[in-house]
Amino acid sequence: MLSGKRILLGITGGIAAYKTTFLTRLLIKAGAEVRIVMTESAADFVSPLTLATLSRNPVIHNFKKQEEHSTDWNNHVELGLWADLMLIAPATANTLAKIASGQCDNLLLACYRSAKCPVFFAPAMDLDMYRHPSSEKTFKTLESYGNLHIPVGVGELASGLDGEGRMAEPEDIVSFLESHLRKGLPFTGKTVLITAGPTYESIDPVRFIGNHSSGKMGFALAEKAAEMGAEVILITGPTHLQAQNASISCYRVQTALEMHAKTQEHFKAADVIIGAAAVSDYRPVSVYDEKIKKKGASMELQLTENPDIIASLAQQKTKQYIVGFALETENEMEHALDKLKKKRLDAIVLNSLKDPEAGFGGERNKVTFIDKNSDIIPFDLKQKSAVASDILNEIHKRINP
Repeated sequence: MLSGKRILLGITGGIAAYKTTFLTRLLIKAGAEVRIVMTESAADFVSPLTLATLSRNPVIHNFKKQEEHSTDWNNHVELGLWADLMLIAPATANTLAKIASGQCDNLLLACYRSAKCPVFFAPAMDLDMYRHPSSEKTFKTLESYGNLHIPVGVGELASGLDGEGRMAEPEDIVSFLESHLRKGLPFTGKTVLITAGPTYESIDPVRFIGNHSSGKMGFALAEKAAEMGAEVILITGPTHLQAQNASISCYRVQTALEMHAKTQEHFKAADVIIGAAAVSDYRPVSVYDEKIKKKGASMELQLTENPDIIASLAQQKTKQYIVGFALETENEMEHALDKLKKKRLDAIVLNSLKDPEAGFGGERNKVTFIDKNSDIIPFDLKQKSAVASDILNEIHKRINP
């Protein structure tokens, strides 16, 4: 959810500021771009140099830039417009009261007043300060402005007291942000299981039966489904690709039997299943322990059929919406419709190796989405990320009519 998001992190002067080093690392790890603005007193609790190193951006705390003889200034308006979301953590009682009363006497408050994005605040104060009636009044005022309140934690406080008031842990803050961003997205609350890439069927320790699938289409579907709010289970054959979104749980397998077993393991948790993998139809009956030596002009290799993964899942389905893929080289529509019916799928995605630039290995694809009611929706040649959007939008229309 945070991948590619621009986050303006405001840090105020409280002991909980030390947690922002961990918070910054988690935000960066989630794929966000982070810029930090601090109050003057915050620098007494956490080093701007540390935060600049972790965020990979300069940390600012003053209107005037600090370079010697510089007449440039840190533009709070630009920062407010730049951010996709602003997070004030820790948000001290002093800063929260200033925001509620409309004060604007430092750069952080000026950024807040200029922000056009959602603003989140994570309070941090001692037990009695937190329980003071003015705190509750301040929280309600900020919430009335549309700001989002990240609840405090309960536990040991810096004063030695135990109770409410400590800033939420960095992991909880990140989860809160992600949960907010998921709200209203098409696949929020859905689990999408996707298979991707080829399978390799060993002949001996050196050789295997495989295909040219790169896994790019399956990974594009996984990334896009995660962006659209889904929890994604990605089961992939051999590929160099890496899942980027933290909402993707990636499992790597080699063979069709391994992929079949892993899909069975996660089948019940899935609401949507997309079989984008290019699974080997056959595997050798026997796998040689040693490399096969050349003994003549020809050799015979006995093969046996692999399980049809997507068809076996369709036979077990209860709530799941199941989509297969058909990569064809001749009589494309006829073969795709036949697979759709025989495998008892809800839909199938057809693409042809005859289409220029489509198919294995490339960055683009051209597909036709066909559902079980014989609705046929062709799409133009597009980047695979855009193709993934088209496919998922068609699925969403059918599971949320």
